[in-house]
Formats: sequence, structure tokens, C-alpha cells
Amino acid sequence: MRLVVVGNGMAGSRLVSEVRARDPRMRVTVFGAEAGPPYNRVLLSDVLAGSSRPDQVRLLDPSWYAAHGVEAVPGAEVARIDRDTRHVVTADGRREPYDLLVLATGSQAVVPPLPGVGRAVPFRTLEDCERIVRAAGRARRAAVVGGGLLGIEAARGLAGRGLPVTLLHLAGHLMERQLDAEAGEVLGQTLAGLGVVARTGVSAAAVEPDGVRLAGGELVEADLVVLACGVRPVTGLAAEAGLEVRRGVVVDDELRTGDPSIFAVGECAEHDGTVYGLVAPAWEQAAVAAEVITGGKARYRGSRLVTRLKARSVELAAMGETQLGEEHAEVVRFSHRARGTYRKLVIRDGRLVGAILLGESDAVGTLTQLFDRGGPVPGDRAGLLFPGLSTAPVAGSPVLMPDAAEVCRCNNVTKGQIRACWEAGARDVAGVAAATRATTGCSTCRDAVEGIVGWLCDQEGVPV
Repeated sequence: MRLVVVGNGMAGSRLVSEVRARDPRMRVTVFGAEAGPPYNRVLLSDVLAGSSRPDQVRLLDPSWYAAHGVEAVPGAEVARIDRDTRHVVTADGRREPYDLLVLATGSQAVVPPLPGVGRAVPFRTLEDCERIVRAAGRARRAAVVGGGLLGIEAARGLAGRGLPVTLLHLAGHLMERQLDAEAGEVLGQTLAGLGVVARTGVSAAAVEPDGVRLAGGELVEADLVVLACGVRPVTGLAAEAGLEVRRGVVVDDELRTGDPSIFAVGECAEHDGTVYGLVAPAWEQAAVAAEVITGGKARYRGSRLVTRLKARSVELAAMGETQLGEEHAEVVRFSHRARGTYRKLVIRDGRLVGAILLGESDAVGTLTQLFDRGGPVPGDRAGLLFPGLSTAPVAGSPVLMPDAAEVCRCNNVTKGQIRACWEAGARDVAGVAAATRATTGCSTCRDAVEGIVGWLCDQEGVPV
């Protein structure tokens, strides 16, 4: 069996590792358009801020491919799929045969057709990030166009380098897809404390040598302009091969396209009318596709989206139907703008259907599990928002946390799995990450993993 994977980003590299974990003998070739090894895009804002080096956000080292018998071909763009002969053809003419093919081509940055837009730098890839870092070293002030999740991360990263940043956003409040208006305003105030001035309801008309010209004629001064205007799935290869493409490459519950020998996973795939732009669904899809590819039975039923952002002085989790008001659901809300705190629960038919948690909160884990599992919401609503107020015991310490408690949502790692790999010899976070992949997604679980590992070491008298 010959498996070819087109795309070696977060979805493609996970698919390859999932396949190899199930089948050590299948012939696997993966083509990556980028020249280097796969890396975690979620952590690029840390590279931008200078808190992580590029090598620290890698997902798989080149040595992994050699050790696992996988042929990785970096810097190789696949130009065509020949479905009749079952070959992919690269831009430099290489023809690679396949029995099964996986498209993991991801997304590309949206670059608006503005005059002078070539002066700006998109924020999407590691190469983009490195260009921005070089430019930031010479810049006096920066502007970021786009106030979604990516724009927030870019602005936070640039502010972390000491640059004054103006964040320009067309909608009436930041992250309008995930947050309601009040949460967007609280987030804006939090960013202001970091040196980011957020301006909403403004439209960029041109990128000029001295900054961004707004539609009303005002010039927002900046000598570094970063674009974070969203992404779109890369589907041209699939469309040219005659596969069905809507917003993404259309797939069924096995992640197969209309051609049963071709799969699609990650940000390029459209399942049941939805294109997911987050890492957790991509990795869930990779696991399902790998199971099917290696002869097993699995079905992808869609993902429950939880948007996470954890950075210096900015902690955010948003899930589900966050925009609903009291006329459509029970809404429990708390706001403390001076502390950058906003918490909102949206409950319908006794189930949690949405939540926003902005600012430090120990309720994130509990609420995420309630949302994921669709279980009944306890009657003590205040106890959900503020676990410390509840009369019921709270698993704030690892000793009180059940082994079944999910610690790393991106990789579905429980406390029990962390305990098991600790008992097998992993004595630090790096060892746990290598064994379970915990902390390698959005990294928001790192503190929890450190706490569990530290507690286990204390219990057994192992020096940390």
C-alpha cells in the first residue's frame, strides 16, 4: 500500500504520525510546500513576541521521518493530481504513485486588494513570522489590519517586542465571530494595557509608505504593517482534479472525497457544510482518516469548537453559541472591566451551549467538558463561573482530580495518561509531551501538566 500526503503542516504531519503509529510498514511519502519541518502555527505569536525560538515550535524533527521510514519531501509543491493513473506530479516534474492520497493543503492568508498592499506582510507562516521579526527590529510603530484571533495574536506579539501597535478592525468589536460586544470591549481594554490601541469600525483603504490610509482619509502612522485578514482553504489542486469543492474539499464521515482513494483533512476539508479553522478538529480528522486508511473503522461526526488564546496578560476561551441573549436562552454573565474579566454562560434546555471566559479563570476545564459532552448543567450557576464559591469540592489540586479528567483538550490527554507516562519514566513536561503530545497544541494546558508532574514528583520524593 502506497500512501501519499500532500501538505506537511499541522494536519498533514499529524496524519502521517497517526498512520505510522497504526501501521509500521505502509509506504508513506509526504510533500510539504514549505522548506522546513512542520511547526505549530498556534505558537507563532510566541515566536513573534520573542518568547519562543522557531526550533521550539517544531512538531516533528527531520530525524523522526528517517527513524520511522517516512519519506518527507520539503519545499515540493504538488502541481497536479492524475486520478486516472493515480499519481501526483510536483512542480519540478516528479511523478509519485499512490494507492491512497490525503490532501492536507491547509489555508492561505487572505490578502485584500488594497493599493500598496505589497508593503504589508501577511501573518500566516513561519517565514512570514521571521520577516515580521526582522522588520520589527527596524520599526518604530506597527499597525495590524484585522481584529480576529490571528490579528490579536499578531498585535500581542509585536507589543511584546516593545512596539506601539494600532489594531484596525472593520467590525464593531474584536473577534466578533467568537465574542459578544461586551467581551470584545473588555478584550480591547486588556490589549490597551499591553500597548495595543484597538480601533474598531474602521476600514483600511490603502497601505502607504508611512502607514495605513483609512477609508475616511485618516492616516494611521506605521512603518510596519501586518495583515491578519483571515484565511481561505487551499483547494485549487482538488478542484483541478475534478473533486467537489465548495468552501473546502467536500468529504464524508470517513474524510473521503468523491474519489474513494482520496481523503482530505484539516483546514482544506469541508465536512457536513463546515470548514474548521482550528487545530483540534484537524487532529481529530487526522486520527479518523488514519484509522480508515490502515483498515480500521471510524467516523468523524464533527467537532465542538473551543477557541483558546493564552498569552501574556490575555487569557480567553470561547465556545459554542456565544452571541445568544436572554430572549433565546438562559444567560449568566459577570463583568469586571477594571480587572479585564468577563464571563458568560449560555444555557438552553439545561445544557451549556455557549460560554466566554476572558481573564484568568479556573472554570475553563469544567465548562469545556460540560460543553463537549452536552451533560446537564448543575443548578449552582455561580459555582460554575466561580468554582471557589461552590460548596462542592473542587478538583483544584491534582490529588482531587479524577484520572478520567481531560487535561489536554487538543490531544485528548487525561490525568490518568499523564500519571501512567510519569510512572513509565517521564519526569518533566518535555517527557510527558513526547509520550502523550500534551502541551503541543494550543499549549494552554501547560500549567496543569506542570502541576500534575510536580505533584507526582513530590508524592514520590523525586527531585524536580
